[in-house]
Amino acid sequence: MKTFLLISPLVLLTTILNIFHGCGDPTNKPVLSRVVGGEDAQPNSWPWQISLQVARDGSWFHTCGGSLIDQRWVITAAHCISSKNIYRVALGKHVLSASEEGSMFVDVEKTFTHEKFIIIFAVNGYDIALVKLAEPVPLTDKIELGCIPPAESILVNNYSCYISGWGLLQAGGSVSDVLQQALLPVVDYPTCSLLTWWGPFVKESMVCAGGDGVVSGCNGDSGGPLNCQNAEGAWEVHGIVSFGSALCSHKNKPTVFTRVSAYNNWISQIMMNN
Repeated sequence: MKTFLLISPLVLLTTILNIFHGCGDPTNKPVLSRVVGGEDAQPNSWPWQISLQVARDGSWFHTCGGSLIDQRWVITAAHCISSKNIYRVALGKHVLSASEEGSMFVDVEKTFTHEKFIIIFAVNGYDIALVKLAEPVPLTDKIELGCIPPAESILVNNYSCYISGWGLLQAGGSVSDVLQQALLPVVDYPTCSLLTWWGPFVKESMVCAGGDGVVSGCNGDSGGPLNCQNAEGAWEVHGIVSFGSALCSHKNKPTVFTRVSAYNNWISQIMMNN
């Protein structure tokens, strides 16, 4: 089936919003290193990256990542959201603990998790959520929009993408205070679904990346983006960190992301109706 047959007016809304506001073209360009392992990101070079924070005992704590896709909307993982929690979103951040010029904190008006997501069966997919902010955020050189990829777009094996987030630096370790980035090449579905890889746990509505046993997403990266540059040079949020090995880095167990291009209709419907 050709891609254009899957596009509806609802999907076009997201495209129009992206074009109107501009997306995926950071003022502060990322420094794209091919070093093995994660590294500190260039400040504000992934300006759609947000920190989803939860209130506990009068303080705020980073719990998940996410991506700003509209001035009032953030995309993240469904498993990051609980009706028991109070959330806020930190934007324009590089060092979480620092007071940084141009950063801001915004309350959350409402959260929307995919209706088919079940936390105890997270590997079944649908691990996607939208967070509506209490107010529109101003777009600056530190706060910009990430692009949503075209519906059903599939990246080829070994396509270079970058994960970003404040997750654990290693399994059992501490959350990074400085935004990290790492090169994670895409692993195509025929490979990732092999029994020696993730087997039946990975679905076609997911995208795998990494698996070299050295670098991966880890706790705290959940909900954050898999950033992939398209042919025109714009960065698209192709994945939302969903799950991975309990060891974080494990050979042939790449980080598994919700494939954003499988949910264009759902994203547009939620945004239009709310």
